[in-house]
Amino acid sequence: MSLPKTLADDVARNLVMVARLLDEEPEQAYAYSRIALRLASRVAAVREAAGFASYASERYAEALAEFRATRRMTGTVDLWPVMADCERGLGRPERALEMAGAPEVHKLDKAGQVEMRLVAAGARQDMGQAEAAVVTLQSSELASNAVHPWTARLRYAYADALLAVNREPEAREWFAKALEADQNGTTDASDRLAQLDGVEFVDAFDDADEDEVADEEKSGAADASDTADDADADDIDEQDDDGADDQDEDDEDDDETDSEAPAADAAGDKDVDLTDEADPSSFLDSPFREPAPGEKD
Repeated sequence: MSLPKTLADDVARNLVMVARLLDEEPEQAYAYSRIALRLASRVAAVREAAGFASYASERYAEALAEFRATRRMTGTVDLWPVMADCERGLGRPERALEMAGAPEVHKLDKAGQVEMRLVAAGARQDMGQAEAAVVTLQSSELASNAVHPWTARLRYAYADALLAVNREPEAREWFAKALEADQNGTTDASDRLAQLDGVEFVDAFDDADEDEVADEEKSGAADASDTADDADADDIDEQDDDGADDQDEDDEDDDETDSEAPAADAAGDKDVDLTDEADPSSFLDSPFREPAPGEKD
């Protein structure tokens, strides 16, 4: 209401995109939040949205700064648990525990107090105090059979803490209770139960793809084998043809040799007079013949 209408509409559109993308695309939500922050940095709702976008994208220092600014503008303590969780994200679990014991916690509603208890238990686990994390989560809210929006997350966190201290039967029981209360699927309690029971889920589509690839590889190998066999057969045929041609050529050479041999014998039986008169060739025609006396000139 403090902005001109056109500017207010632009800021509102960016805030709507932050809300839509916060869970699935935190980086894009962060980008929209920066636009809204640039347009209206003095609006508490814009600073709060920017804080949650930074928190979802694990920019904990920026998130903590935006949440503190929102608290100064509004004077409320609703963001106290998420501010403590930012301290955890920055590697300062001791500060998160200090905030869990601050007077502001008593001003939170029931949902806020449960969130603060979850953050405190997480800080204990960060510090290696697994047993203390179990004790931190033990409360009247955990023992209640009533189902609230935060019930599934509280039971899930308690089951996870029990599993960390090797109390597996109890952990399985509380994972089952978390699954009963998880109406919106906010936790993966069903998967954790399956892991404890030794059940392994296999994606049928991935198996089908692998089988298809294996069949293609087998088909390709068979085609390659057939091609190789055909090539070997062709080589054998060519070798046979070449051998037959060579044999025919050898036979022809033998026939020619046999036909020339009688002629050579007949010529050897006659006395041939190889004189200069009988040889009409000159020295230029046959340079390897000794020239006759009259040809030197």
